Amino acid sequence: MVDTREIRIRIKTAELCDEFEDALLIAEPLLTNFGGRRAFHGPISTVKVFEDNSLIRDALESPGKGRVLVVDGGGSRRCALLGEMMARIAEDSGWAGMVVYGCIRDVAEIGKMSIGLKALATNPRRSIKRGEGQWDIPVSFAGVTFRPGEYLYSDEDGIVIAAEPLHG
Repeated sequence: MVDTREIRIRIKTAELCDEFEDALLIAEPLLTNFGGRRAFHGPISTVKVFEDNSLIRDALESPGKGRVLVVDGGGSRRCALLGEMMARIAEDSGWAGMVVYGCIRDVAEIGKMSIGLKALATNPRRSIKRGEGQWDIPVSFAGVTFRPGEYLYSDEDGIVIAAEPLHG
């Protein structure tokens, strides 16, 4: 079995746009890089929550297999949806990265981890835990729709989405 955390293929979003622009969705630049891995890519899994991170933790505890977890947190800036502990779970479970339309915390520690993470902002307040939300449904923010099974590519230049993998 290949450990996906050790695979470091650098795929530039700008080069993907140059070659495949008509086949891509290009996310609006709303999110900031916080993870130690600035470039990451993989098949999309989604979670839709609002100020409740229970389903995020459940998703991250499952085998990541190089996937990217896209979290639609409704853009709330009132609390953090994940922090160091959940980022460590994601890293240990083999997730390539996370894209969070909401806040995170513990950014100094997350910045040292080998995990990709983009989020809207930071907030030190923790979220509630009621187990509410939906998993693996299409979610929309940043002017695009993220669909489970499609491919997300992220780096310092932005986020692009393709229906199929664009790398070998």
